[in-house]
Amino acid sequence: MTESLDPERMACWRAYIEASQRLFTQIEDDLRADSELSFADYHVLVLLSEAPGQRLRMGELAGRLVFSPSRLTYQISSMQKRGLVARESCPDDRRGSEAVLTAAGLLTLREAAPHHLRSARTHLMDDLDDAEVACLTRVFERLGRRLGSDRDASSTPADK
Repeated sequence: MTESLDPERMACWRAYIEASQRLFTQIEDDLRADSELSFADYHVLVLLSEAPGQRLRMGELAGRLVFSPSRLTYQISSMQKRGLVARESCPDDRRGSEAVLTAAGLLTLREAAPHHLRSARTHLMDDLDDAEVACLTRVFERLGRRLGSDRDASSTPADK
């Protein structure tokens, strides 16, 4: 059974969606202007840089990015042509493959990260009005309480 949302909560969620779409577009534009990376490129590079051995199986990468396999194949092929990643056969599974961060990809990520973070901070601080900040704060507080109660409910007595 789904819980209906009261008008205030609907307004908060609408503000969240509209603000996040606007901010994402602005951050994506800044990222492309500074480093010629799309946000998807940047996200792939970040995930690979944080993975053990800077490599991830394609299936795991698709799950973390919420990409379809065909979209991920296109994304990796595009990045491979630019030398940012390599694609290798997976030693554990002959049918599978892994995306591997290259030295050029790591360098590109290191150069893009400060610009991306500065862009995100700038847009978050400058492009949200007080009403949007208040709505977003309420949404995140509710999410935090909900996630905390879900985590408490799912933990076993041995965990506590």
